[in-house]
Amino acid sequence: MSDTVINFEGAVEFIRQKLSAELSPKLSYHSMVHILDVYTIAKKLAEMEGVKGEELTLLLTAVWFHDSGFLVGSNEHEKVSCQIAREHLPSFGYSAQQIERIEGMIMATRMPQTPHNLLEEIICDADLDYLGRDDFWTTGHKLFTELNSNGTILNENDWNKQQVAFLEKHHYFTQSAIRLRKATKDQHLEMVRSKLLPGT
Repeated sequence: MSDTVINFEGAVEFIRQKLSAELSPKLSYHSMVHILDVYTIAKKLAEMEGVKGEELTLLLTAVWFHDSGFLVGSNEHEKVSCQIAREHLPSFGYSAQQIERIEGMIMATRMPQTPHNLLEEIICDADLDYLGRDDFWTTGHKLFTELNSNGTILNENDWNKQQVAFLEKHHYFTQSAIRLRKATKDQHLEMVRSKLLPGT
């Protein structure tokens, strides 16, 4: 535990205003809606996993900063998010050690996800929670639109092929997320498989 008094509310208000004002409107998926969604789910998973106090504060700070790199661009956005956190969090009372832990959580969300502790597992699971939810199709379409607009994905069949490959490799890490989302995620994988054009 650190003796520093963290101004969590100040840090959140700073990054919320920055993201709201500066994120590109072309980001149909990596938007404020996504960040708020990840925040809500991270809080829920943290409660289920018994995370509280400073640990919870660091987790939720990481959530707010995890996609801030998109303010600069999609390339290496996790590393840029870490730089933004490192630059601004000291002025809100975060210690170097606390920021290091936040950076670890942010980098864990990089694909393929590589969490090394419970907090990193929670942010990873929250980041991809929608894979096992009923809004899988509408949320996934936002990501398809974003990737299509920047030329990463050219058509729907390519998107479905990528989704199958991604869903086959993906797994939730926390027992809470596995309980909540795995069964529905597995159903989504089968449904996307059925959409693939013959011979692809």
